Amino acid sequence: MVRFGLTLVRHGETRYNKDKILQGQGVDEPLSATGFRQADAAGLFLSNVKFTHVFSSDLLRAKQKYGVAEGRPLTDLKAMAKTAGEQCPSFTPSGGETLDEVRERARDFFEFLCRLAVELEQKEQDVHGAASRSSGTAEEQLVFPWTNHCSEAELSSGSGGTSEILDANILVVSHGAYMRNWIGYFVSDLNCTLPTNLTKSQLSSVSPNTGVSHFIIKLENGNLLKPEITCVCLNQDSHLVDVGAECVAPKVF
Repeated sequence: MVRFGLTLVRHGETRYNKDKILQGQGVDEPLSATGFRQADAAGLFLSNVKFTHVFSSDLLRAKQKYGVAEGRPLTDLKAMAKTAGEQCPSFTPSGGETLDEVRERARDFFEFLCRLAVELEQKEQDVHGAASRSSGTAEEQLVFPWTNHCSEAELSSGSGGTSEILDANILVVSHGAYMRNWIGYFVSDLNCTLPTNLTKSQLSSVSPNTGVSHFIIKLENGNLLKPEITCVCLNQDSHLVDVGAECVAPKVF
């Protein structure tokens, strides 16, 4: 069985986040001073975690495209949606991506990550053999800072504990709307197991800037079609407590 960790982190705050202006591929806004402090706090929070792979958006703040609404206030997008007789966030402005297109991108990337983990496990088997896995070639203990925020039952079930070796531990730094659609795909399409105390509003919310979500993915016999996904934590932001109240970012992309 292939087992890997997936950590999603939203980029730090930008001036456009604070001013509730839409950012997509056409707007490459750098982090604000607060955003840099958030990024430092997230880095410290994850400093003891050993990641095998790191992926990041190619934009300065972390591909989300809003068409004619790009770079305009969120109120403009809401007005466009109202004129069209629709509601945000399901409304797609002219030239923008639909939610289905965003979810398809998320699905394709997740399948790529699953293939990556399977190939890594197969290479490990070829080089060291099955015996080395049980004797501890990945012997360096993986540390999960978010386990302090999970129930004892969730950890003992193997969803977030450190007793089992991971074939890969992947970090992805991305954008709020993309992450929300990705998590929605996990839940609605792949039946992701969620923390017992998670509310519907928390599930549908956009992550705060540098919010951390962590998942454990199991692929029985390397089967990419039926991943077993467990959410250990969603949009964790305890690392922002000492950064300042302004760091609990508005739910803007």
